[in-house]
Amino acid sequence: MAKELDELLDEVESKFCRLDPESLGLAERPKGCGSGILSNDQNGAKKKESLRSTERFKKEDDLDSLISEIFEEPSSDKKSFKLKSKSSGNTSVRASIQGLGKSCSPVYLGGSTAPCGIGTTTSQRVCDHLRCIACDFWVVSYNDYMWDKSCDYLFFRNNMPEFHKLKTKLVKKKGARAYACQCSWRTVEELTDLQSDHQLRWVCGKH
Repeated sequence: MAKELDELLDEVESKFCRLDPESLGLAERPKGCGSGILSNDQNGAKKKESLRSTERFKKEDDLDSLISEIFEEPSSDKKSFKLKSKSSGNTSVRASIQGLGKSCSPVYLGGSTAPCGIGTTTSQRVCDHLRCIACDFWVVSYNDYMWDKSCDYLFFRNNMPEFHKLKTKLVKKKGARAYACQCSWRTVEELTDLQSDHQLRWVCGKH
């Protein structure tokens, strides 16, 4: 096989050496081009070509593997998450996750005897996750207390939400509940729909 290859190369060399070097674009080469130079050039070109092709295939393989990794990772994460959630037998955790993000409709205020929770038309519960959209404060509530008549905007502006400061204006009253944010305050004794009080900018902050 090697002998035949050498013969073939010799034949090619003899043909090329007879031709005009200028027409072949080899004007700078010496006229008596030896067999060693051409054979080395051809071997080198073949080696370079094979190297390029292998590198190209290698790069394509690397790209394919990278793409497949990118697409496979999230799906495996989802699978593991599903398996974990199925295997967890803690019903209380599951119930708390399901309960997250629920809001009261309608929103109720009420006295200290009214039960707290997610208020609905069938389950009239007092919302204990109220937030004011005017001052962006959480609404605090104190059972069996009412606000003193001397309360004003500046008092709540300066003292919210610290109880030890607010209690100076709290008066004990059985069955009442004192609500306040930084800009509004109310004393409620009976179950009341929040929509009936148009001045309050309180909303359910979700349970």
